Amino acid sequence: MLTFPVSIVAVNELSAEAFVEAFGDVAEHSPWVAEGAAARRPFADRDAMAEAFIDTVLDAGEPKKLDLLLGHPDLAGRAAIAGDMAEDSKREQAGAGLDRLSPEEFARFTELNEAYRRRFRFPFILAVKGATKEQILNSFAKRLRNDPEAEFHNAVRQVLKIITFRIEDRVAG
Repeated sequence: MLTFPVSIVAVNELSAEAFVEAFGDVAEHSPWVAEGAAARRPFADRDAMAEAFIDTVLDAGEPKKLDLLLGHPDLAGRAAIAGDMAEDSKREQAGAGLDRLSPEEFARFTELNEAYRRRFRFPFILAVKGATKEQILNSFAKRLRNDPEAEFHNAVRQVLKIITFRIEDRVAG
C-alpha cells in the first residue's frame, strides 16, 4: 500500500497491477484509464503522468467516454447521502461545502441535477476543487443552456481537470 504523496520514481517502479490499485480510482469508477496510463510509463514527472491519463481518455471512443461520465456522482446527490462515492469525490465535494447544504440548497441541487440529467443523460460534472456553492450553481445554470454535443465535450474536459487535480494530490511534484 502506497502512502501519498508518492514520488514519480516509485510510481514508475510499480507493477501494472499495483499501479491500477493505487490510481484506478483517479478516474471515478473507471480503472481502464489507469490501465491505459500504466502502459505509457515510465513518466518523466507528475505532469507526464497526468498527460498519460488525459491521453488515455482522449484516445477512447465516445461510448467509453460516456461510460466515464456516467461513473461520476451527482454533486450533492443521492450517492453523497448514501456514502457511495470515491473518497476523492467526498473530499472534493466537502471542500466546496456540498456536505453542509441547507434543505433549500439541497433541493436546488437536486432540481438542477435532475434537469441536467434529463437534458444530457449524464451527470453534471465540475472540477469543484476551490469552487464555492454559488460558483457551482452558476455553472449549472450556464451549462444547462449548452447544446448536447458541446456539453459532452465540456463534461469530458471537467473530468480531465479532476484527474489532474487527483494526480497532483497523490504524486509529489
